Amino acid sequence: MPEPQLSVRSARAKEIAHRLALREKRSIADIVERALEAYEFRETGREPAAVFYRRLAEQGADDIHLEEIIQQNRKPNPGIDL
Repeated sequence: MPEPQLSVRSARAKEIAHRLALREKRSIADIVERALEAYEFRETGREPAAVFYRRLAEQGADDIHLEEIIQQNRKPNPGIDL
């Protein structure tokens, strides 16, 4: 099955992605994915899973109650406004 395609309609965005891909020796898809992940992290304040688990390990937590951590950070979805 072929991978999904991302269509970029901005000539400037396409040019920047192409230039970065050449400089970093990566695919354009990889550059776009990394840029979107960085944007998501910056805008939502979420930390990547690897950073989260490293932080837990550094805190010396032998017995991690993951469900408790999830519940502490869970926020209700207000749903749609009818």
